[in-house]
Amino acid sequence: MGSKSTFQRRAVRKIAFGLAGVGILALGACETPPPPTASLQAAKVAIATAEQADAGHYAAGELGEARAKLESAEGAVQQKQMIAADRYAKESSAEAGLAAARTAEAKAKAVNDEMRHSTATLIQEMQRSSGDQL
Repeated sequence: MGSKSTFQRRAVRKIAFGLAGVGILALGACETPPPPTASLQAAKVAIATAEQADAGHYAAGELGEARAKLESAEGAVQQKQMIAADRYAKESSAEAGLAAARTAEAKAKAVNDEMRHSTATLIQEMQRSSGDQL
């Protein structure tokens, strides 16, 4: 009789541990990570910064891609796909940063070209002026 009750106790323990394990796994599977709020906010700020730098004029493709990635991130949040949302938000930030960098490069090139043109004009004027005095 003692061995039967020991057997029953062991069986009950195994079942209890098994159910506890299944319960923990079920809770873990149902738990959704929190929305990537910081990544989404960073993407929005990066896009706004690029827009203020006039990236729409100088790097429209990159800026458009950044906006599209942000929309994808927001859609992923709605679908409770937080890992994908975080990835899209980070890609959006990177695209917006690229747009801002390409804009800065284009503006710097334009300033450089203008300075070269102005320098060439000044050199021509100086040569003309020194030629008139001779």
